[in-house]
Amino acid sequence: MQCSIVIRAFNEAAHIGRLLEGIQHQTVQEVEIILVDSGSTDPTVSIGESFGARIVYIRPEEFTFGRSLNLGVRAATRDFVVIASAHVYPVYPDWLECLLRPFDDDQVAVVYGKQRGGEASKFSERQIFHQWFPDMDVARQPGPFCNNANAAVRRSLWLGQPYDESLTGLEDLAWARGAQEQGYHVAYAAHAEIVHVHNETPRGVYNRYRREAMAFKQIHPEAHFNLYDFLRLTAANILSDLWHAGRERLLWKNLAPVFWFRFMQFHGTRMGYRESGLLTPQLRETFYYARERKPKDGARRDVEPIRYEE
Repeated sequence: MQCSIVIRAFNEAAHIGRLLEGIQHQTVQEVEIILVDSGSTDPTVSIGESFGARIVYIRPEEFTFGRSLNLGVRAATRDFVVIASAHVYPVYPDWLECLLRPFDDDQVAVVYGKQRGGEASKFSERQIFHQWFPDMDVARQPGPFCNNANAAVRRSLWLGQPYDESLTGLEDLAWARGAQEQGYHVAYAAHAEIVHVHNETPRGVYNRYRREAMAFKQIHPEAHFNLYDFLRLTAANILSDLWHAGRERLLWKNLAPVFWFRFMQFHGTRMGYRESGLLTPQLRETFYYARERKPKDGARRDVEPIRYEE
């Protein structure tokens, strides 16, 4: 199955080469790579060109997540468009194959894959990845949750419903929600696994969750996140993280990062909300609640991982 791959990037020279190398190792070889660059001043563009990527430019002052994606998907020529952050890389050579396979169902509009943290990822973020991205496939997911750091869409549906360019984030969720309202489905591909490299400062974590909460509020005007939610969810997730860190004998190393990460996550979320209302239980669980999991991944694959050059 042929596909286009759209990568959004800004000053990603430290990471994008590994993603592009991983693409070369894929079992799906008929791909076109489109790099949407929003004003990089480092070698991001030249690295992309060295791997054969076609460059599409967007001015920094015009950038939104939805607008950059629309430019990339518009430039694509294949029926299926894979979307990947510039700071992710595939774990296995069948990443694209697994991500595209659910499109055999003509009613699937979007597929998203598993994400795991890298060595520099904060322990709490690794917990979030385990919470959001389980080890089992879901052929037809009931809700619209998905994530454009590792996803694929049916381009024919995008032609009738481009990404919302006004949102500060969560353009993926808004698009999936619109597709489901038309009778299409969201699929989750657990074996389409990537490593998502995040090494954010406390301010970066705060800003990320603040803008995502602002977008969520725009998508769901009835949503709210009050002081009680902040206190309850911060405390619950800190306790959950500390418990898991203790089980994995990583407690002392991660003690301080767990506290500041969860505080900034939910402080940013609270600041992103404005009006009070009702946050649907399903979406609240998807985004905020800690869940029980085993200390180590239970999934094992027979596929040999990609061995990257250092």
